[in-house]
Amino acid sequence: MTIDELYRDLHAHPELSFQETRTAAMAAVELRAAGFDVIEGIGITGVAGVLHNGDGPTVLLRADMDALPVTEATGLGYASTVAGVMHACGHDVHVACLIGAVRELAATRAQWAGTVVAVFQPAEEAGGGAQAMLDDGFYEKVPVPDVVLGQHVGPAPAGTLGAHPGAAFASADSIDITVRGRGGHGSRPETTIDPIVIAAAIVGRLQTIVSREIAPQETSVVTVGRINAGTKNNIIPESAELGLSMRAYSEEVRQRIITAIKRIVHAESAAAGAAEALIEFAESFPVTINDRVSTERTMAAFRSAFGEDAVIDPGPVSGSEDVGLLATAVGAPLVYWILGGANPEKYLAAANAGTIDRDIPSNHSPFFAPEIQPTLDRGVAALVTACREWLRS
Repeated sequence: MTIDELYRDLHAHPELSFQETRTAAMAAVELRAAGFDVIEGIGITGVAGVLHNGDGPTVLLRADMDALPVTEATGLGYASTVAGVMHACGHDVHVACLIGAVRELAATRAQWAGTVVAVFQPAEEAGGGAQAMLDDGFYEKVPVPDVVLGQHVGPAPAGTLGAHPGAAFASADSIDITVRGRGGHGSRPETTIDPIVIAAAIVGRLQTIVSREIAPQETSVVTVGRINAGTKNNIIPESAELGLSMRAYSEEVRQRIITAIKRIVHAESAAAGAAEALIEFAESFPVTINDRVSTERTMAAFRSAFGEDAVIDPGPVSGSEDVGLLATAVGAPLVYWILGGANPEKYLAAANAGTIDRDIPSNHSPFFAPEIQPTLDRGVAALVTACREWLRS
């Protein structure tokens, strides 16, 4: 299959976190065909391939594989065939590009020396894939890299590449809160402790964390994305559930937000005379830190290969990633860049009209559909260019 055909196949057959068996098998087949030593089943469904090519540094190239529980609305001829599951974040692009890079690196071994470790990681969307691989003895199975490289497709013009040095992607924590009240008849609220009222007060108060407790120059987000309570209009329920997402660009700010959330939730419950609320942490992503020196070296290689206009600094991205764990686990520098995937003409028109947020679907949208070309070719070339920069013969 060509890379274009491979991508369409991957897009049509998305798999959720830790269920990427079909995708992992395809990656393993491609790695073996290229002459890589292959290790499967790392962290449940992770796959790694190792290609030794003489003395030299070791470079790790990473792609994530999982899809999202999103119903696709693109209308594409190769749209998802799995009900309620879609590659809405572009991980199919990542897998296809890494397979393309694996093919090219294997075919051009005379142009580089060292070791390439190609990693197809599960469950990035769940926040546990990289850690699962590490917990499964990942670096006992593959060589320790001198640098970790990767990319993420996004709604920038196709053909562009960009990395932000330092804090590049925000940390992210998903927090589940259960407010515990006392249920009863809606006609006799005085006999109850209404958890919905408490939850509403918490939602309002949480909005003050970013506006009143975090310095203006510090970017952070606290979002209430889910609230569930009650079964019938005239019944005051026993409990209410809130689902929070928080993001920050430093551990200090992250901890300040967590402390404030706990204080507000417990204080509002106490003020209503309710039992102490339950606060549980689910998914968690650390801040993704791009090594400054390594990032500049890699971006310089991109500028030389693709031209100055093709390379941008996207600034800090408010989305989150777990790729950094593969680097910090062994003290290796990370370079993680954005790969533009939007139609350039549509993007320019939307930029001129000031309607990018409305007209250019973002990651996780049911309408997210990267341009196949030049996105895939540029993604393959970017991985190969970056890898060769670190594996000069």
